[in-house]
Amino acid sequence: MSQGNILIIENDQDIREGVRILLESENYHVDEAPNGMEGLEKVDESTDLVILDIMMSGISGLKTCEELRKTSNVPVLFLTAKSQESDKLIGLMVGGDDYLPKPFSYTELLGRVKALIRRYQTYRGKQDPKTEKEEFIQCGDLTVSTRFNDVRRNGKEVSISDIEYRILLLLMQHRGKIFSAQNIYESVWNEPYFYSNNNTVMVHIRKLRVAIEPVPEEPQFIKTIWGKGYRFENQIPED
Repeated sequence: MSQGNILIIENDQDIREGVRILLESENYHVDEAPNGMEGLEKVDESTDLVILDIMMSGISGLKTCEELRKTSNVPVLFLTAKSQESDKLIGLMVGGDDYLPKPFSYTELLGRVKALIRRYQTYRGKQDPKTEKEEFIQCGDLTVSTRFNDVRRNGKEVSISDIEYRILLLLMQHRGKIFSAQNIYESVWNEPYFYSNNNTVMVHIRKLRVAIEPVPEEPQFIKTIWGKGYRFENQIPED
């Protein structure tokens, strides 16, 4: 039985084939695309993960991800050049969930792949929703499912990535508690924290605010506690 469906969008044929052989040996079903346009055509509801190179000829990986996010919340794992720190952060801003610098070890790649697919299959309802009791947390006009990536403001669906959903759920389930960047990273990514991961958390918090806050520059829900971290407010002021 397949562990999940993965699409590799990478214009380097050697990298595509190497990653495909590795993932197929782990019982994943793998499809390939040599460029962003072809990759966008291949993504469908059965896709559990997109592995996407940033530096591609034609439509870039960043633009491909931006287009993908208009129709899908499938997790995106960016492959980046090691020296391009700015590309990593931009990749997260346009909708990427994680990134892996080249050259990478197959062990590290497999770890990222398994984690992203596990979260997606759990929180996007790949399980039968009829067999799961869905519960919600509400704060002001914001409603969040505790089981699936279902976030609404004023009853309207809000589209966020699964990483951002997990961050939001963590903060909302512990309203008033301050979480450092390290707390958030280790709780959501389930990986050891390094100082460079602070930027990763910061970018996802910024994207969350854009998605859920009436005025992202003056957040009501997710507050920054300077020198300490982030807190979801207990009391939301009335409009």
